[in-house]
Amino acid sequence: MIGAFLGYKGNQAAAKAAQQTAEFNAQVAENEAIILQRKKTAEEANLRKASERTIATQRVATAVSGIEMSGSALEALKDSYMNTQMDALNIQYAADIEQTAKASEAALARAEGRARATAYKTASYQSLLEGAEKAATLGQ
Repeated sequence: MIGAFLGYKGNQAAAKAAQQTAEFNAQVAENEAIILQRKKTAEEANLRKASERTIATQRVATAVSGIEMSGSALEALKDSYMNTQMDALNIQYAADIEQTAKASEAALARAEGRARATAYKTASYQSLLEGAEKAATLGQ
């Protein structure tokens, strides 16, 4: 009977540890999601700064050459703005994908932890039942 009780306690402790480990892993994934979002935000900001410098250089070069900002020079400037916007949207899209992946990872970690904890709890009750069965058998 003592062995059954110890098995019960051990499996209960394992269930608690499994759930705590899963929660920790889920929190790590959520923290990674935050870090990835910050990284993508900084990446987008750097892209926009670099683009502004390029556009400023284009304007200066056009002004120095004596050409008015119209026609093909204006088209080149528009292309620079449009390309910057498309690159920024791609960065934002990649950030959304990474966020979704990390959220899924966190949810999966929690689900796995609940499943492991349930399995350990079931094993703990099974241990008690086996001990009770042995005790009943010996008592007869």
